[in-house]
Amino acid sequence: MKHNKFLVIAGTLSFIASLLHIACIFGGPDWYRFFGAGEQMAKLADQGSAYPVFVTSIIAAILTIWALYALSGAGVILKLPLLKTALVLITSVYLVRGVAGFIAPFVTTSQLIHHNSVEFWIISSTICSIYGLFYLLGTLKYLRQQKQ
Repeated sequence: MKHNKFLVIAGTLSFIASLLHIACIFGGPDWYRFFGAGEQMAKLADQGSAYPVFVTSIIAAILTIWALYALSGAGVILKLPLLKTALVLITSVYLVRGVAGFIAPFVTTSQLIHHNSVEFWIISSTICSIYGLFYLLGTLKYLRQQKQ
């Protein structure tokens, strides 16, 4: 059986993102700063607060689940429940986050957006858009294969 290469790449990228989030937990405040989590998260990590660990762990878990759904759609692992729906939603989240991140820093004065630099938004939005593109191509291929 031939695997859906786009979803294999998408899943691998999501696993990498998950591992980088886990690395931030162990890397501490400097890692949170480097990866753009914001000064507040870095300060909380420096103070030994559980909040950065909790939030970062949740994000890492979600990214791992997304990776598993990509690998499921690729035919690498067993078929997970609500596979089509999950792939469409994951693709949408990555693409919306990617596009929104290119726009939001330039059209709002919200502190939620501006606690990170424009450079952060451009880099992270590029990454999310690339991830979203692999999910999109893989999901479209998966959906076409399901119709046959």
